[in-house]
Amino acid sequence: MKSLSPRAWFLLALAATLAFRAWLSVALPITGDEAYFVLWGRRPDLGFYDHPPMIGWWLAPLVALSDADWVARLPATLAPAAVALALRAALRRWMATDADTADLAAAAVLLAPINLWNVIVTTDAPLLVLAAASLLVFLRAVQRGAAWLFFGAGVLLGLALLSKYFAVLLGLAYLAWAVQARRWSAIGLVIAGALPAALLNLYWNANACWCNIMFNAINRHDDAGWSATTPLLYAASLAYLAAPLLWYLWRARAQLLAPGRQSAMRALLLALLLPLAVFALLSPVKRIGLHWLQWLIPALAIALALVAAKPQLRAAVRFFAGFALLHVALAVAVALAPLELWKDTRLHSRLVLLVKGPALVETLRAQLDGYTLAADSYALAALLAYHSRRDVPVFGPGSSHARHDDILTDWRDYAGKDLLILRRERPPEQDYRPYFRELEIAPLEFAGTRFHAVRGRGFDFDSYRERVLTQVRERFYRIPRALPVWRCYFLERYFPG
Repeated sequence: MKSLSPRAWFLLALAATLAFRAWLSVALPITGDEAYFVLWGRRPDLGFYDHPPMIGWWLAPLVALSDADWVARLPATLAPAAVALALRAALRRWMATDADTADLAAAAVLLAPINLWNVIVTTDAPLLVLAAASLLVFLRAVQRGAAWLFFGAGVLLGLALLSKYFAVLLGLAYLAWAVQARRWSAIGLVIAGALPAALLNLYWNANACWCNIMFNAINRHDDAGWSATTPLLYAASLAYLAAPLLWYLWRARAQLLAPGRQSAMRALLLALLLPLAVFALLSPVKRIGLHWLQWLIPALAIALALVAAKPQLRAAVRFFAGFALLHVALAVAVALAPLELWKDTRLHSRLVLLVKGPALVETLRAQLDGYTLAADSYALAALLAYHSRRDVPVFGPGSSHARHDDILTDWRDYAGKDLLILRRERPPEQDYRPYFRELEIAPLEFAGTRFHAVRGRGFDFDSYRERVLTQVRERFYRIPRALPVWRCYFLERYFPG
């Protein structure tokens, strides 16, 4: 392995990671989160409850083409390769690095752990691609001073914003560069490029209860609070994702921070350090998700390529390659393990649901007999809807996450109807008795695990509105007065006036 040339490292990493990711995309059963996003793709819109719409837009043509899980996973499967190829080309043509350095930096991006295994359908795939594209174009704009490049970086930034709100941090980094460089016209062009996407997002939110803003700024932070462990978890996440890149950048810090560095390097450092600093400030009160950091890996690789010697880059690639082999071995071992291995664990019922979801839907379909299938959680409802290709409403208050069902389901339409609500655990009867004329709760044995079917006859919408929807309104739809509400689907349906 030591004799491999940088080009061979890159080509081997590209082929091997694509092959492994393709296998994972076929072998892994669809998860609840993925099913939730695929449902967005089946009904594309200008926005969705908890995130901007880009992942739904990307998925729409794919899920229209095929129901295969791996097709829906194509954006996540191909995103790291697309970013690595773009980074490699930019380093060679725009940043005056030699071909070997570009090859090694691109290989490091491909082999970074999360880029190796993350084929899950999430909002992170479009963010990774569009944020990297915006950064590369912005760095080129700083080099050349070309107005159209600053505008193009802004357009790409706006599209990244329609992927995930973390893109705002990249925009703040651009603003910080403009302030220190006194390049007001440049940042004006970036803002002009990003403005249409931002206005579209604001328009949709003003007509949809401001649900994106409510979720990301208010509702999702139930678990926020001071903790001594969450900063350590943040540090551990960074180490897991990019330990060799961070180590060699730290050793080259004098070069990185040296006075008189080119303006493009200052822009790159701001694009890297500002998000990392914001996450560090948040970490004492909020757990920083591993996937929150994936979009920063290309900036780390570019920075190292511009200041490190080739032996350091090669050492980083070798470390990632060895670590990747451990991940591959673990993935193969888990794939070969029988489902019964987990039978005595709390994971078993969830794994049965993931692995045997289509069979469970068929079992339930035979038992509906006039009942409408529902679920008590958004993950379960999304999986059932994904496999059955029909709406599965979420009965009850649910959680702060994944409340797109509030948009899709109008409970007034179910008044007087019969519901079969699937649950993993048996609920107390009093949780459902007020909402139905007749109630029966029975176990449902399936694939060695037990679910519970709550059969309710004659749904009482008025009672549900009073006891559940009022609670949902107070918990999730207390919109601050500062936000101008043009329309709100939830209040218009259930609490007009």
